[in-house]
Amino acid sequence: MLAEPDLGQTRYDGLVVDMEAELADEWIRFISHCNIAGFPVFNARKVTESLNGKVNLAALQSMDLANLQPQPVYLAAKRALDIMLTLLVAPLLIPFCLVVALLIRFDSPGPAIFVQERIGKGNRVFRMYKFRSMLPREAGEATAQFADQDAHRITRLGAFIRKVRIDELPQFLNILKGDMSLIGPRPEQPEFVEHFEEKLPYYSYRHIIRPGITGWAQVNHGYTTDTESTREKVEHDFYYIKNLSPLLDFLIVMRTLKTMATGFGAL
Repeated sequence: MLAEPDLGQTRYDGLVVDMEAELADEWIRFISHCNIAGFPVFNARKVTESLNGKVNLAALQSMDLANLQPQPVYLAAKRALDIMLTLLVAPLLIPFCLVVALLIRFDSPGPAIFVQERIGKGNRVFRMYKFRSMLPREAGEATAQFADQDAHRITRLGAFIRKVRIDELPQFLNILKGDMSLIGPRPEQPEFVEHFEEKLPYYSYRHIIRPGITGWAQVNHGYTTDTESTREKVEHDFYYIKNLSPLLDFLIVMRTLKTMATGFGAL
C-alpha cells in the first residue's frame, strides 16, 4: 500500500487502484501521471475478479451490465464451432449412447432418457435431455428439488454416470437444436429461476447467452444445494459472460476433463 502519491526508489510492476473510492486530487494527478508515462494501472475490482474467477454481485452496478453484452461475432463463431464439434463426435457418440441407454434399462425400471424443462437464452423454456440416473418419482413428490434432496433416488449405475458426467451426453441433441452450447451457464428449472430471481436481482442476466453442457461455474463450484451457493455460482457465471473468450473456453474444457476424471461436484 502506498502511503503517499509517490513511487519513490522502489521498482513496481503496476499500480492497483480502487476506482470506486473517493480519491484526493493529489492521488488523481499521481494516477494520471503514471498512466500517461505508460506505467500499468489496474482497476482493483477487475484484479479481484481475476484472482477469484467470479464477479461480486454485491458490488455490481447498473452501468456494469453493459459489460455483460457478449460480442455477436464471437457468439456466432461459438455457435458454428458447437455444431461442427457435435457433428464430428456424433459417429462415436451415438453407439456409446445406445450402450449406456441399454445399461440404464437393465439397471432399473423406467425410460433411459430423462426430459426436463429448463430456462435457456432469453429466458425461453426448452426441453433438456439427460440419461436417467435416478429412480422415477413417486406420486406426490415435488418436481423441483436441489440435487442433494434427490440423492436417495440415485441408482447404482446413475451414481457412476453422474460422477463422470456421462448423464449429460444427450444434451448434444440440445446443441444441434440450438437450445444449448458446449460451454455456458448451466440451465435451471423454471421453478428455481423464479425463486432465485426474487433473491438475486441480477440472476436473469445469466440467460443472455445459451446455457452449456459444462461451464465456468460447473468446474469451479459443482452442484448447488441452496440459495447462497447458487449466488456464488451466478458470480462465476457472470465472470464467464464478462470475459467470454476462446482462451477461457479452452481452460473450461481442460478443467471439465479433470472434473470427469475426479468426479468433482457429483452427487
